[in-house]
Amino acid sequence: MDDAMIRIAAALERLSPPPPAAADPLAHPAYVWREDALIAARDFSPLPLDLLRGVDAQKAALVANLERLAAGYAAQDVLLWGARGTGKSALVKASVAAVQAAYGALALVEVSADRLDTLPRLFDAIAAVRRAFVLFIDDLGFDAVGDARALRSLLEGGAEARPANARLVVTSNQRHLVPRDMGAQERAVNARDVADDQLALADRFGMSLGFHVVDQDHYLDIVRGYSAAHALPFDAADAVQWATRRGSRSGRVAWQYVVDLAGREGRAL
Repeated sequence: MDDAMIRIAAALERLSPPPPAAADPLAHPAYVWREDALIAARDFSPLPLDLLRGVDAQKAALVANLERLAAGYAAQDVLLWGARGTGKSALVKASVAAVQAAYGALALVEVSADRLDTLPRLFDAIAAVRRAFVLFIDDLGFDAVGDARALRSLLEGGAEARPANARLVVTSNQRHLVPRDMGAQERAVNARDVADDQLALADRFGMSLGFHVVDQDHYLDIVRGYSAAHALPFDAADAVQWATRRGSRSGRVAWQYVVDLAGREGRAL
């Protein structure tokens, strides 16, 4: 029986795909952290920074921080929070690309939100590399405070410091990353202790950038910018009707409208 089990295990191992080969950490602009290896991103083509409208303050702050990181200076971990579809993820990628064009010594590493426990191994993989890394975690959120404690320790307070060439840049629809449980505060002996625990993760980020609901003028400005960049006709009334049918205005809805407009015009983007 033991021999049979050994043969079955060996056969299954032969059938399983080999782990992906790690990419050269100096050779690519962007990577995906997958199966404890840096895998080169297939297509890293961020929007130009000037196409991101209405977020000038956030843009300037993030780019300046990433420039410091690329230059080897002190830089902050960054939390971009706020309304959905307002350009948080697009700004991260566009800012990285802009700094790469100016300095070169910066790469983006996308880390899935369900693989936070592997971050120490990622730190080990890049600590000795002569390049700066933005560790990008998109759409992060936790159902409970306890789920966030491991990341809190990694950001600040753990025994082993993160490498100086890596900083986390996180996007979330939630300002504090964990839900505020007002009932827990009311039931607690010391309500401030509960509030501090709920806010402790967001406080670990040295830079917090808020993104807010897009009004109609802002929405139309985004559409106008996309249309001009792709030589498409701009029709404000048509763009507003599209947003009305979608039931929201945002940078994401503006881009979806432009995709639809390009298709109607017989154009590829």
